[in-house]
Amino acid sequence: MTEKETRRRVVITGMGAMTPLGLSPEKLWEGCVEGRSAVIPLTRFDASNYPVRIAAEINDFDPIDYIDRKEARRMARFSQFAVAAARQAIEAAGLQLDKEDTSRIGVMLGNGNGGFPNTEEAMRTLLEKGGMRIDPFYAPKMLPNMAAAQVAIQFGLGGFNSTAITACAASTQAIGDALEVIRRGKAEVMLTGGTEAGIGEIGLATFCVMRALSTRNDEPAKASRPFDAERDGFVCSEGSAILILESLEHAKARGATILADLAGCASSGDAYHIVAPSENGEGAQRAMRWALEDAGITINDVDYINAHGTSTVLNDLAETRAIKGLFGERAYKIPISSTKSMIGHVLGAAGALESVVCVKTLQTGIIHPTINQENPDPECDLDYVPNKCRKVDVRTILKNSFGFGGQNACLVFKKFEE
Repeated sequence: MTEKETRRRVVITGMGAMTPLGLSPEKLWEGCVEGRSAVIPLTRFDASNYPVRIAAEINDFDPIDYIDRKEARRMARFSQFAVAAARQAIEAAGLQLDKEDTSRIGVMLGNGNGGFPNTEEAMRTLLEKGGMRIDPFYAPKMLPNMAAAQVAIQFGLGGFNSTAITACAASTQAIGDALEVIRRGKAEVMLTGGTEAGIGEIGLATFCVMRALSTRNDEPAKASRPFDAERDGFVCSEGSAILILESLEHAKARGATILADLAGCASSGDAYHIVAPSENGEGAQRAMRWALEDAGITINDVDYINAHGTSTVLNDLAETRAIKGLFGERAYKIPISSTKSMIGHVLGAAGALESVVCVKTLQTGIIHPTINQENPDPECDLDYVPNKCRKVDVRTILKNSFGFGGQNACLVFKKFEE
């Protein structure tokens, strides 16, 4: 028997999500199916001196709904999001940790920025009051690995623990890495996904000077418009999503409800540029092709692609070309949509939130739309499910994420069958 025939099968048994569309996977999915934009005028700070004054914020999150007050004060917002989403996911999976060998339960999260707003706060304190007045918890708050560390600490999970920091591909990379950990027999259960909470003045200024953001301040709901001819940049967002992965044997043994199969993963590098994708998406093509090969399927098996779809001119064009390059004429027959059209770009956590959406798509047979498709780009001419959701028999999904530095990650989700 081949290695693929003997390796462990991995399934998804629970999900949690903190998102600009609501604080649960169900709220996220409801907003996506409705085609509702979460982009609003910025409220977190005064952005009047910047050309961009919009974002997709989470304004109804209270950490003490999920975390002890004292513990919450010692966490950055991105870690708070992760712990909250992890608690939801554990409960949704019916995972009784007191009955489990927690040394066989691991954590693998993706994060791009760590505690960006905490760094901003520390620098203001340093300049205004002196270094000895900096928050003593600044270092353990801002480190990108602290979300995974805090999830392990809060739930007593002593197994494999790591963090992927591959920019916008981070949480998709993390989910793929968690899949491999279970396949190798290094864990029975993995809490995986990603988290990001970088909305702040440093983050906004950084992307403004790069001219990477949409400046459609007067129409926030129309600012994120992937694949549209009038797209002018992405929209900053925040949030977290956690998926519970288990070996099929472990899930069955405890009588878990299985939501979907995680069938394949792959990553690649463009080896091209620090920010821009390769013109024809060669690196993205490799990641997609390898993910399908890892799942043991062909291009004819893919029913839907959840795109990276950031709403930037270069990225959307490169992704379109990459899909065409891999799928050929069949590219025109596959429905594709971008979750970022509604929730903006959650950076390192984007792939995790979009993976929740993929599981919901498999469960419901509904493909959410790419909203704000008003002026088709003649070079982005695939089926992006414009503006309205669509009912389709979806059994296999390809999920794309492509990060700064040309770091690419893809996943394959399948409807669960015995």
